[in-house]
Amino acid sequence: MSEALICFRYCLVFALAYLSFCQITRVYVFDYGMYSADFTGPMMVITQKITSMAFEIHDGMARKEDQLNQSQKLLAIRRMPSLLEYFSYNCNFMGILAGPTCSYKDYIAFIEGKPFRHREQESNGRLQGKTRLNDPSPNMEVIRKLSTCFLSLLVFLSVCKVFPVERNVDDDFIATTPFYAQGVYLYLSMLTTRPKYYFVWTLADAINNAAGFGFNGYDSDGMPRWDLISNLRIMNIEFATSFKVFLDNWNIQTAHWLKRVCYERCPYNPTAATFLLSAMWHGAYPGYYLTFLTGIVVTLAARAVRHNVRPYFLGSPVHKQVYDVITWASTQIAICYTVVPFVLLSVGPSLKFYRSWYCSIHIGCVLLAIALPVKPRHLRLKEQHSSVSTSTASSDSQKPKTT
Repeated sequence: MSEALICFRYCLVFALAYLSFCQITRVYVFDYGMYSADFTGPMMVITQKITSMAFEIHDGMARKEDQLNQSQKLLAIRRMPSLLEYFSYNCNFMGILAGPTCSYKDYIAFIEGKPFRHREQESNGRLQGKTRLNDPSPNMEVIRKLSTCFLSLLVFLSVCKVFPVERNVDDDFIATTPFYAQGVYLYLSMLTTRPKYYFVWTLADAINNAAGFGFNGYDSDGMPRWDLISNLRIMNIEFATSFKVFLDNWNIQTAHWLKRVCYERCPYNPTAATFLLSAMWHGAYPGYYLTFLTGIVVTLAARAVRHNVRPYFLGSPVHKQVYDVITWASTQIAICYTVVPFVLLSVGPSLKFYRSWYCSIHIGCVLLAIALPVKPRHLRLKEQHSSVSTSTASSDSQKPKTT
């Protein structure tokens, strides 16, 4: 393999190494445990952009068309960007501080005033005519998102101090509080922590929309969608009935980046590799690694339950509702249990919290993942491909032949 074909890997390794060096320096030299607007925040966004662009250039200029999936074909860069285009994409004022990240082709299409130019193929030409003529005004969408920002900030500032996360590891609280009450408090403490993320990501999205970036066509009712680079869907997060649904709606653009540079390309154990990459990207705090290592076993268990248990509850609407209620409660507790170290940051308090829960969710998830078999991803994809090919061949055989 020539150097030209693997330079995208060098880019990923170098960018992550440099980012990790800066994060380690900040954490262990400057301000351990302090949340501050420092230089590593913008660097995390730029790392995503630099590596995404390297992989997209590789897809467009070093790989054959039949080697790409649909998403890779859509975002592949067929021409080497100029220096101005490169720095404009990486350092534009709209997303330099908090993102969200976006694909190079989406950004260039916006700059050139041709949104959806490269996405029309994906929709098979079904876009409404007015989409191609001009974009709708983002004013109402910006007002809506700014209102969401205000409410999120208000909830965080007024309620977060009532349910501090640190109380979950307080000795008196653990000794005097029944286990079920600890579970309720855990949920409330993490619930009131999330609005600060809602505030930051929604504000960043609104800034891009105010500049005209983020238009994503029209929905089935003909209403404009401004979610091309949105980072979260709050209602889907709060009412998620599976670990996957929660992750799919939380920090969406980072999830897309992880999927495109790691999950879709890693030949062995892509789930574990993706969680490890996410931990490295987030920073040097040990709590991040505890969270994402826990996330691996929770994801495997949730996948096993969905594949093996869910089909038994789809027979009637009542059974489906019961299943949704149970999985909602289980998902919310599992998420809160998983991300406590992400908030506490340090090893000692994090392990103390897990011990207070007797590592019950860790043990339960491991047992579920072992007891409920799930076929490997490459076999599932092969079966899906075979199923699609069979159905296509069947439909073709039923078409009347013409002479």
